[in-house]
Amino acid sequence: MASQMIPIALILSLSLSLLPSSLAVVICEELPLDLCAFSISTAGHRCILESYRAKDGGEQTKNQCKTSDVVVERVSDWIETDECVRACGVDRTAKGISSDALLDSQFTGKLCSSTCHESCPNIVDLYFNLAAAEGVFLPDLCHARRSSPHRSMVELLSSGAASGPVAAASAIADEVAPPPSA
Repeated sequence: MASQMIPIALILSLSLSLLPSSLAVVICEELPLDLCAFSISTAGHRCILESYRAKDGGEQTKNQCKTSDVVVERVSDWIETDECVRACGVDRTAKGISSDALLDSQFTGKLCSSTCHESCPNIVDLYFNLAAAEGVFLPDLCHARRSSPHRSMVELLSSGAASGPVAAASAIADEVAPPPSA
């Protein structure tokens, strides 16, 4: 009888470990530092890794996991897998993210890979929104990356997200110039 209890207990504990994370409560401030970045709290806020100076006045900085103000639609209780972190080329130890990463061809290669794009919706959503804030549509960037990696960088740089003085002067001239006569 005792020998039958071991397989049942093993099956029960294995099945409980495979339950979705929605049954867990994710509080950013309680996450271990190596799981903080790319996680989403129960309340739907992104968790971020931040540095702070120790209260003792020393030079040493320490890291902490904090709840950001960014709310993620339709996702909560999410701790990104190590497989997705590797597949998408992101770094859990980085403090903050930047759209500059989208200019790195190695990074966009991983981010746009089918492994990342099809299996890691949280990371893709994060960079989709980051790209959109720069005036870039991530699916277009990934398509351009697949068809011509060097051209995709040119398209990103010329997306208009960071228009220079010539573009600004042209836009002003267009606004004040009288319409052409018909």
